[in-house]
Amino acid sequence: MSIKGEIKEGAGFVKEEMNEHGKDPKSKEKAQEGRDLRNEGRVEDGKAPKTTPPGSGHPEK
Repeated sequence: MSIKGEIKEGAGFVKEEMNEHGKDPKSKEKAQEGRDLRNEGRVEDGKAPKTTPPGSGHPEK
């Protein structure tokens, strides 16, 4: 695990969580940006990327 990957995953998680329940398109876009950053960090650490849409509530496998 890399520190850089963990930071990216954490920052992406926060951005995704802050914006996933917004109704406007900007919120959805920001939630997806957070998901992309989170996945980038997960891939760097050798984990599988999340494939469900932000805010779908699916548990991690």
